Amino acid sequence: MTQQPFSRPGAIDLSALRKPAPAPTQGAAPTGGAPGTAYSVRIDEQSFQSVLEASMIAPVVLVFTSPSQSPESVQMADDVTAVADEHEGRFLAGVIDVDATPAIASAMQIPQVPLMLILLDGRPVTQPIPGPLGIDDIRAMFNQLAQQLTAQGITTRHQPRAAAAAEPGTGGAEGEPEVDPRYAAAQDALGDGDIDTAVAEYQKLVDANPSDAEAVAGLAMAKVLQRTQGVDLNAAREAAAQRPDDVEAQTLVADLDLLGGHVEDAFGRLIELVRRTSGKEREAAREHLIGLFGAVGNDDPRVLRGRQNLASALF
Repeated sequence: MTQQPFSRPGAIDLSALRKPAPAPTQGAAPTGGAPGTAYSVRIDEQSFQSVLEASMIAPVVLVFTSPSQSPESVQMADDVTAVADEHEGRFLAGVIDVDATPAIASAMQIPQVPLMLILLDGRPVTQPIPGPLGIDDIRAMFNQLAQQLTAQGITTRHQPRAAAAAEPGTGGAEGEPEVDPRYAAAQDALGDGDIDTAVAEYQKLVDANPSDAEAVAGLAMAKVLQRTQGVDLNAAREAAAQRPDDVEAQTLVADLDLLGGHVEDAFGRLIELVRRTSGKEREAAREHLIGLFGAVGNDDPRVLRGRQNLASALF
């Protein structure tokens, strides 16, 4: 699967698409949403504006489908909504049937279906992603984007739409992000660029509950950010090229690769380092790689492959 860089600066402005929508029924969420899915909506011309505004809170993943022209696009949309639910509000999946809403497809110049587009702050933050994609590739893409969001200090979440529809008037205001109070101090520190404090706060959570997977992943990613603060990428790569068996030089470039979205490159670099070294150097490289696995998430397919390749390198 092609890596999708996630970058807020320089995004294309979609303000021209922001047309006034008819007034919704009091308390109603945007229309649609597959039955039983908390973080997906089906988009039409009336609800597009509100979904666009929802991307000011956290990313929206638009999926363009055509049941008549591309049956596989429907399956891809189902997979995207399922994976969005797994992330519990980090993303909102918006499904657009181009047959039913040709005006949206025309305004956004959609060249094909299936197609994905990721919005943040009302603007695209990746190039259009053509499909069809299998659920493993979709899950890997979402994991990568969630990782990059955390690295940029973007930790807000969408409210569950299904819950809001079932219990109107409960909870916060429409579109208000949910933040687990356990992680608030660490996430606030990340948002402020205070990486050292974020590491300390995540460490407290892990010390109190070593089985807290989100805290473990947050700590691992915060440590990657801490290790790479102020590092010159070109100088780091040059040092690694000159010293291929130097654990410090190689792990630093692996950290930089991870932050840049080149997850498999980071894993591959350290697996080969484990294969070439022995003793303390090998153990240091192995431990660093395990930390990067934690930052990406143990359920990520790339981590599963990485663990298999690490076992092969060790034995």
